[in-house]
Amino acid sequence: MSDYRNSEQHLIMINILLDSIQNTIRLNQEEKDIVRSLWTEKNYKKGEFFLAEGQICKQVGFIVNGLMRYYINHDGEDKTYAFAQENEFVCNNESFIPQTPSTKNIQALEDCDILYISYDDLQTFYKSVRLGERFGRLIIEQVFIHTLQDLGSFYTDTPELRYEKFMREHPDLQQRISQYYIASYVGVKPQSLSRIRKRLSASK
Repeated sequence: MSDYRNSEQHLIMINILLDSIQNTIRLNQEEKDIVRSLWTEKNYKKGEFFLAEGQICKQVGFIVNGLMRYYINHDGEDKTYAFAQENEFVCNNESFIPQTPSTKNIQALEDCDILYISYDDLQTFYKSVRLGERFGRLIIEQVFIHTLQDLGSFYTDTPELRYEKFMREHPDLQQRISQYYIASYVGVKPQSLSRIRKRLSASK
């Protein structure tokens, strides 16, 4: 374990996490060491699950490299409703906070390098870092609000609006996500996505 935590890759990953945390709260050296001790490195291959439906979400992840999607099963069809990429936290708060089985899935769309903290270690983080609870609350709220808004827009926005939102919020992801998953996010079949693109292009 000591060799792994002192590896160059792990140290680089931890420094990226520390930079992200310090965008929200300031850490002294002792608190940085606490972060280093509590967050663990893990790799997910493309297609593997960070969280599968029916499992209890026991960790919060921070994506250093890679891309994940959130999706639900609806009438036998999976519907992608959000994406998470580099420098973003990933979690299903509806399962994580009460520690109950998840109704949603989080899946790697690419090989992913993440750092994660377990539910129990997060409680230690809260107690050991001066502004730890504030940071945790802000991150959980950020992930919860983002994914809840994305899921809610399935029922309130037209496919055109969802596609425009995708392009506005994730302009760099179009080359990294298959048309199938973009269409799933928009809420249409791939052939309908092509028609939406043509209509929007013609209207510009």
